[in-house]
Amino acid sequence: MYICTNFLSNYVIITTMIKYTKVIIAVFGVLFSGMLFAQSTNDITVKELKEHVYFLASDSLVGRKPGTPGGKIAAEYIRDQFIENGLTPMGEDGFQYFTVTTSVEPGKNNKIEFNGVEAIADVDFKPMPFTSNAELEANVVFAGYGMEIDHDSLVWNDYEGLDVDGRWVMVLIGDPEPDNDTSLFISYSGTRDKALTTRDKKAGGIIFVSGINISKDDELLANTFNRVTASAGIPAINITRALADSILGGKKSIAQIEKDIIDSKKSIGFSVPATLYVSTELERVEVETQNIVAVIEGNDTELKNEYIVIGAHYDHLGMGGQGSGSRMPDTIAVHNGADDNASGVAAIIELAEKLNSEKSNLRRSIIFIAFGAEEMGLLGSQFFTSDSVIAMGDIVAMLNFDMIGRMDSTKRTLMIGGTGTAEQMEAILTEYEEGVNINFSHSPEGYGASDHSSFYGSRVPVLFFFTGAHQDYHTPLDDADMINYESEKEIIDFTYPIIMNLATRDDKLVYKEAGPSKQTARSGRGLKVKLGIMPDFTSTANDGLGVGGVTAGGPAYIAGMLKGDKIVAIEGMPITNIYDYMARLKKLKPGQRVSVDIIRNGEPHIMMVLL
Repeated sequence: MYICTNFLSNYVIITTMIKYTKVIIAVFGVLFSGMLFAQSTNDITVKELKEHVYFLASDSLVGRKPGTPGGKIAAEYIRDQFIENGLTPMGEDGFQYFTVTTSVEPGKNNKIEFNGVEAIADVDFKPMPFTSNAELEANVVFAGYGMEIDHDSLVWNDYEGLDVDGRWVMVLIGDPEPDNDTSLFISYSGTRDKALTTRDKKAGGIIFVSGINISKDDELLANTFNRVTASAGIPAINITRALADSILGGKKSIAQIEKDIIDSKKSIGFSVPATLYVSTELERVEVETQNIVAVIEGNDTELKNEYIVIGAHYDHLGMGGQGSGSRMPDTIAVHNGADDNASGVAAIIELAEKLNSEKSNLRRSIIFIAFGAEEMGLLGSQFFTSDSVIAMGDIVAMLNFDMIGRMDSTKRTLMIGGTGTAEQMEAILTEYEEGVNINFSHSPEGYGASDHSSFYGSRVPVLFFFTGAHQDYHTPLDDADMINYESEKEIIDFTYPIIMNLATRDDKLVYKEAGPSKQTARSGRGLKVKLGIMPDFTSTANDGLGVGGVTAGGPAYIAGMLKGDKIVAIEGMPITNIYDYMARLKKLKPGQRVSVDIIRNGEPHIMMVLL
């Protein structure tokens, strides 16, 4: 699938006609098979919801991936809808630009030389996606599975008795209990965890090789792209067993060593006389994307300086593939994301139109935001909250619409998150839920896997509207014809008077801490301790982990940590990114007292945290 020049030209022509005639009269043959756009009314209608979703979830936008032409067209469409509905664009003509890393590609300078022979890139070896760009010529040490563990009942040390200072360390991928899905080793077997341990041991670089249990056919690891990109701080490569056996030079084969470790449950490590020259180079591909921001100004002299934010993310997964977040990673096809989240964007466009028609009754101002790069880790909302076009303290509430298009016709349940984030929130919801032919499920927590989390981390009361996941979620099957438009309209009609209440009431919502962080998707397996922070995933400098929010009552909160701090070390061991942070936590125990080095406003501080 592609976006042809004619389509782009047609879009420019049509949007120009919108601006000057206020009526859309063009036919999108490619997109809508003859469906006409007509001038909208101020009412929220199924017809208009369909028009928005079918546009945003069309094949021609190729999945709205950040930084692509389809993503840009989607952004321009949303911005133009806001303007046509009477909103005032904010930022740079309605856009708030930021950059994201969309992929990591091998550079030209990836090389291995051994015994005068040069290995073949992508055949014999490849750089790991978290390698640093470096050159290293050094001897090799084999270190079992590359793990050092001393945690409760599990004690294991692949580095005991080995001198790895400045050397290449070769380790097996996986763990010594490959057939045990509940193995305690699993929490420590990640390749990044092993790279961090190797770095802590002052090794020069790390070499990963697959045993028979990982790859019978001796294949290199698939190229996967972590959405939060960061170097491990040392060169890291993946080589075949054939190359590894050659480097071991007559010692036992990798297959035999793997078997011996698994059978004996004892580590095997030794020095190798071989000298290896390796050069690694990755190129991180960065693109520019944008949030779309517009405002309806309130009419109250004082309250117009307080803001309600209504948001939904508009990005999706593009063509899918490995590392994209697709649940069908081996299927390369347009992931249209009709429910996730064209449905939410359609809702905020329609709410913008209706609320602007009532702007004479609005006391507070209302900001509408379509967030970019949500699928990459809430990057658009985190960028907005850290570089907001207004003071975050002036935002009194945030309502987030994400996947509201697939309400089950039998259960008819709308899930609402954040119901405990303001003292008045439950009472407000109870008032408006009465008599509505929808079943409601409340969750008080403010954190969750969508953009409202960024606002809750900034101490803003939030509401999150969601009709639930389904089998088509993050697959190419999430198409516009699967949306239940009638129930989506019911949801929007339900939320409209709530928004009017928040925009016109005399009293301001009183923020309240609501539950622990629910960012479990990024918390990793086997963590026994948590600091109680929400990481700032927009930080890409690789110089520490930004704190995007602090959970009340958690260890970090009690120690005095604040949103905006940057964690640079735990117990004196450096933290450069989220992966270092998670690996360090795995080695800590409940009740342990640890030092945490932070940077606050450019100044270093040390906190003592009781876990």
